[in-house]
Amino acid sequence: MRTLSIAAIQTAAIHGDLDATWTRFEAQVRKVVEIRAHVDLIVVPELLLAAPGPLLVDDPEFDERAATAIPGPVTDRICGLARELGVWLVPGSLVERGDDDRLYNTAIAVSPEGDIVARYRKLFPWRPYEELTPGRDFTTFDIPGVGTVGLAICFDGSFPEVARQLAWLGAEVIIQPTLTTTRDREMEVVMSRANAFANQVYVVNVNGAAPSGVGESVFVDPEGTILQRASGGDEVLFAVLDLDRVTQVREYGTFGLNRPWAQLADQCALVEYPMFGGAKFVAPAWAEPME
Repeated sequence: MRTLSIAAIQTAAIHGDLDATWTRFEAQVRKVVEIRAHVDLIVVPELLLAAPGPLLVDDPEFDERAATAIPGPVTDRICGLARELGVWLVPGSLVERGDDDRLYNTAIAVSPEGDIVARYRKLFPWRPYEELTPGRDFTTFDIPGVGTVGLAICFDGSFPEVARQLAWLGAEVIIQPTLTTTRDREMEVVMSRANAFANQVYVVNVNGAAPSGVGESVFVDPEGTILQRASGGDEVLFAVLDLDRVTQVREYGTFGLNRPWAQLADQCALVEYPMFGGAKFVAPAWAEPME
């Protein structure tokens, strides 16, 4: 059995105070490990360590205040914490100052050995509110002996191409740190379910808590069913994800009926997609055609 014990901490930053926010984050991560010593991976909301405030609070210095290099002093602290506690960390996302001096909304995955094994720049910033530079690459990483995890951030979930490409790259779980401050959160939950169903993957969408977010974090299974849903305040969702369930659903179908991956393996190279310049897609090597 390939299992991933995961904790999603729905929480909020201390607006404008990077040090106090780090102290709170560190304490929460330590508490989660104390509560569930078997936890493998911990994830927190988008931009948490950048100490954002509520949507309607003006904060013109936010990007520059929070900007950090990757690797850099902030990631050094994250890596040290992961190494000390022996857990995987996806610490939301950071405002990354790239080598090109542009600012990106970037998620990282840190191993229990304290290594940055993946870095993902958000492909679809929430325009016009979010002015950071879009990324250009899709990112997955492997947890040895368990499976493959894909990274997405918040508004990426509204673009089905992102989840499809991550699954195409082998992702069995999509980790999606989010900071949604508005009442369209319900539509994001709908998209989390749709992305999970269409790609037969788990989706872990962890949102910020009040007052900086509206909460309602969700764990969704490979059939699109919500396993857990948080309220609006500080909360931790714990789950043990069975990644063999992904294999089972893809082989036998969603609810024993629908096998989109197998059908794609049969047909995707036959269909031209005008919206992508007429490209023909080729099924990933692991996808098996229908018998």
